[in-house]
Amino acid sequence: MADITDIKAIIYTEKSLNLQEEGVIVVQTSPRVTKNSLKDIFREYFGIKPLRVNSMRVNGKVKRFKGIEGKRADSKKFYVKLPEDAKIESLSV
Repeated sequence: MADITDIKAIIYTEKSLNLQEEGVIVVQTSPRVTKNSLKDIFREYFGIKPLRVNSMRVNGKVKRFKGIEGKRADSKKFYVKLPEDAKIESLSV
């Protein structure tokens, strides 16, 4: 089962900041996290029941460094819709 350590980052881009105004938080996680386990994480650690969770799989890019080819790690990106009255103070900018 997934836990809070599977959340790699909260994504702060122009698009994600606009979504935060609408109550949507964008979270990057490890590929093994599922929608239900992410909902459980938000319930357990933040005390908030998400209204909706959308997921997107992000494949790592193939990059070259000094002629050696490597690959960035795969991840998942989740769009978590929170209730209107719910706010997570540690995540807001």
